[in-house]
Amino acid sequence: MHRNIANVVAHTDLNALSVIQFAVDQIQVKHIIVVGHYGCSGVKAVQKKVRIGLADNWIRHVQDVQDKHGKYLGQILKETDRFDKLCELNVIEQVMNVCQTTSVQDAWVKNQEVTVHGWIYDLKDGQVRDLGISIKNDNELNSRYQTILDKNYPQSE
Repeated sequence: MHRNIANVVAHTDLNALSVIQFAVDQIQVKHIIVVGHYGCSGVKAVQKKVRIGLADNWIRHVQDVQDKHGKYLGQILKETDRFDKLCELNVIEQVMNVCQTTSVQDAWVKNQEVTVHGWIYDLKDGQVRDLGISIKNDNELNSRYQTILDKNYPQSE
């Protein structure tokens, strides 16, 4: 398990990359699950443009998600809905980041069974929701991503 502010998986974060590498290579996990949650303070700070200090540099990754999907997010009128959708999109983008790590890519090249999933937790009712993005090989990486965006986040990206 690896936790950080806003469940960010950055290609420069040696801590997260080490956890993924150990899990894939040593433990040979079959499933990696990126779990975000509604009400995430890191995501909220980005959405509200609140400066929080040193962590601003970390949550800049979430700002990139917001910028990437700005057209779609701008169409949502209710601020709470926009916030929830940004939490979901952040999970989806972090799933993509996990899939693009060398550890996962190398496992797929070796035909090792590893599937990366995206889930979101609702603090209000305790329910975990599958965001419908589960990727099990490099061949479906881009098509699954585009399918989930087209289906649930039209005009995103």
